[in-house]
Amino acid sequence: MKLKAKKRDILGKKVQKLREQGLLPAVVFGKETGSIPVTLDQKEFEKVYEEAGESVLVDVEVTEDGPRSAGQLHKTLVSEVDTDPVSDKIIHANLHAVSLTEKATATIPLEIVGQSPIVESGQGMLLTLLDEVEVEALPHNLPSKIEVDISELTEIDQRMAIKDLPVDRQKVEIQQDPEDLVVKIEHAEMEEEEEEEEVSVEAVEVTTEKEEEGEGEEVTEKAKETKGTEEKQAQGNRE
Repeated sequence: MKLKAKKRDILGKKVQKLREQGLLPAVVFGKETGSIPVTLDQKEFEKVYEEAGESVLVDVEVTEDGPRSAGQLHKTLVSEVDTDPVSDKIIHANLHAVSLTEKATATIPLEIVGQSPIVESGQGMLLTLLDEVEVEALPHNLPSKIEVDISELTEIDQRMAIKDLPVDRQKVEIQQDPEDLVVKIEHAEMEEEEEEEEVSVEAVEVTTEKEEEGEGEEVTEKAKETKGTEEKQAQGNRE
């Protein structure tokens, strides 16, 4: 995968003008390169980022402004993107220029694959506790994703931890506790019991309301009887 970038002198709040032109402000940085402010084509970057994520090497050719300027190629990993809080559109990117002979750290997404028989039967439900892990490896050994096969989870309370993930430990080191859980099978009844409990609470509330209404009606009837007795007594006195 490859991106073309141009060095930029526009910094700070003025970069908004670049965004209005369909350009994405970014920075290429690394031990050998230092920090290089650049612009990328917004649509091209979004397409590459969707496919590469933060773990696939992207060749970035950085050129000076001008049609004849020679480009300098950098092997990079997308280390961070900033998004607009309202539109969720990417508004800035950091590209880490890496050495192919030095290990790099990256965040790798976990992808659930397969079907768990006990979940399919409705007896169990799958709890996903992690959806990504941080790993360290040489750039060309970084996986784009790690698959989590749940087809072997056949019983309640079965689980998979980081130590169970299918990666080549000689090439890829996961930078998290091996005992941290990734997925777990729970009783599907837990959810049903919670729903039944909610229904019971509602039933109690409805019953209480009806009882209060009944008490109100009883008080009204007694008031009517008292009023009728008083009227008869008053009529008797007049007579």
